[in-house]
Amino acid sequence: MPGQFQGKVVVVTGGSRGIGRSVAAAFAKEGAQTVIVSSSDSNLASAKATVAKSGAEPLTINANLKTLEGCQQAFKTVQDKFGRCDVLVNSAGATRAGNFVDLPDEAWMDGYGLKLFGCVRMCRLFWPMLKAANGHVVNIGGGAARSPGADFSIGASVNAAMGNFSKALSQLGKRDGVNVNVVHPGATETERFYELIEQRSKASGKSVDDLKKEATAKDGLRRLGQPEDIAALTLFLCSESARHIQGTAIAVDGGSTVGYY
Repeated sequence: MPGQFQGKVVVVTGGSRGIGRSVAAAFAKEGAQTVIVSSSDSNLASAKATVAKSGAEPLTINANLKTLEGCQQAFKTVQDKFGRCDVLVNSAGATRAGNFVDLPDEAWMDGYGLKLFGCVRMCRLFWPMLKAANGHVVNIGGGAARSPGADFSIGASVNAAMGNFSKALSQLGKRDGVNVNVVHPGATETERFYELIEQRSKASGKSVDDLKKEATAKDGLRRLGQPEDIAALTLFLCSESARHIQGTAIAVDGGSTVGYY
């Protein structure tokens, strides 16, 4: 339905590029006032111009969501500017790939600090607004939560933790009228995808081209995922048509997850 999010305030963390940017653009196209949170001024400026082509100009917030102070800064900015939040999409997070024994402690702390703890803090801070709006939370995880690999131990474990946290939060959501769901993208063609390919190439000794081919060939996929694929599902999960979908994790991976779930 065109304009179904007219008058709604949608906060997207990690919205300055990749999947987050596509999610923000999709909501803007449907009439929402989007808020993009990122720690890169240059990426925010680029995303602002891109999203504005789809709808209203987004509010951009430069904040380090690895810290409580950064999350509080983002929340206060939205509170002061709009006084409401109807949808929170947690898409921030860029965990490192590599050989397990070569990944330093700092890489683990960094991965969990942004993707899990940033998500937890943003949900906690925005929950009263989401409750008042009978709103929605969509947490963007990753297929490795269900299909872990030796060269992506940080991402696999943090995505699994995010999924479990989301399931727990959905139980509170049932009581408070807030829908909480998870989207697990598979291999999706973004800047992040190519960063991971480079890291895995160094860890495995395989070429970037070979790894890119493997991303589809090993699972018999027709193509790599596109950010718009994840944005389309996120939009649906936050619509009134999806009100009875609660506490669910849905893969958008072309069928690469072979297990039954």
